[in-house]
Amino acid sequence: MFPEILFEDNHLIAVLKRSGQTVQPEPGKPESLEEETKAYIKHTYQKPGAVYLGVIHRLDMPVSGIVLFAKTSKSLTRMNVSFRDREISKRYRCIVEGKPPAASGRLVHYLKRDEKKNFTKAFESPVKDGLESSLRYEVLQSQGKKTLLQIDLETGRKHQIRVQLSAMGCPIVGDYKYGASKPLADHSIQLQAIELEFKHPVKDEMIQLSLKNSKYLLKL
Repeated sequence: MFPEILFEDNHLIAVLKRSGQTVQPEPGKPESLEEETKAYIKHTYQKPGAVYLGVIHRLDMPVSGIVLFAKTSKSLTRMNVSFRDREISKRYRCIVEGKPPAASGRLVHYLKRDEKKNFTKAFESPVKDGLESSLRYEVLQSQGKKTLLQIDLETGRKHQIRVQLSAMGCPIVGDYKYGASKPLADHSIQLQAIELEFKHPVKDEMIQLSLKNSKYLLKL
């Protein structure tokens, strides 16, 4: 199976990650997005031998959306620097339980990881080993007990959106780990990476990748 290709040139390839899929291979898990993308490149360009593909960033297994890979080591190195220096604009959509206290706002928490439990906890004030984390949200639509939000990440921490929205009292639908009322049947959560904007690692131009006009866009 080949992934849905959202953007491709000689240096980068952006693909759509499905909920329930890992970005990189994991024991006992279905074929990863990285493996699918390598298979696509090998088949499309009839490449002999191993295919190079650099992992620039990741999405949690139950999350869907845009994932960007590097097709050359030079692109990977330069994109890693851009991510490290927060030069990448990342936007998400999610459906949450309940409704935020305001139509838009900025959340700031100090996030502390428990790697053994693969769990992140949010604190209102600084704590030992806690990393200051922030995001902005905007309400797009409300329907019954659910709300569609747009999220702009200002920092990129593990499980950041999930734990910060839960701390606000609006857990993401299906995210039982972080306080949702129940899991979804397919174990996905209603969180999607919908936009990436960045400077191309080789060409002197800005690239914007978006699902906004796509049939795959998360909707309420």
